[in-house]
Amino acid sequence: MTDPAPAPPKGWRGSRELWLDAARAALLSDGIEAVKIQPLAARLSLSRTSFYWFFTDRAALLDALLEDWEARNTGALLEGCAAYGATIAEAVLNLIAVFLDETRFEPRFDMAVRGWAHRSDAVAARVAEADARRLEAIREMFVRHGFEPAEADVRARTIYLVQVGYIALQTRESLEERLARIPAYVKTFAGQPATEAELARFRAVQRAQ
Repeated sequence: MTDPAPAPPKGWRGSRELWLDAARAALLSDGIEAVKIQPLAARLSLSRTSFYWFFTDRAALLDALLEDWEARNTGALLEGCAAYGATIAEAVLNLIAVFLDETRFEPRFDMAVRGWAHRSDAVAARVAEADARRLEAIREMFVRHGFEPAEADVRARTIYLVQVGYIALQTRESLEERLARIPAYVKTFAGQPATEAELARFRAVQRAQ
């Protein structure tokens, strides 16, 4: 059980971001059933009525959680796909960098929302829509580098479904283990190897984080 936060100043109601952060933390630790107003108020040492200054009801909070997930995880993936790459190998490295940086793409958040989707048709539809947007962005990345649409689609699915598998299996690897596999992943995903210069830049950025 999470200890309650220290008592806030009298009359303080928190903020929308504070309530949303608490809801995200509860979702990640205990699932969607833990995202309820009174337990969140206790976690924050705030009154239940404070919640209603920022959200009309629990449904509004849950919708905000989904919007936050889409902005964080889907947004990060779209940015990675749009990042400049002189070659398809460099473009793939840009995307892999997103998946390696959990401050940009948070695997636990993705997994929690997918678990939530098993309990809600509406959430399942949002997840399916997000998956479609992500796949389309990866496909377009390949098309920009000269791949035919059909091949771009298969390569996009290969990258994305591998990453979803990493999340679903909760695969944990050290940074060095992951980096050791990157050249072979890039060659498999892109159909061509990354240059030593591209790999050196990629490794330098990853080790500096």
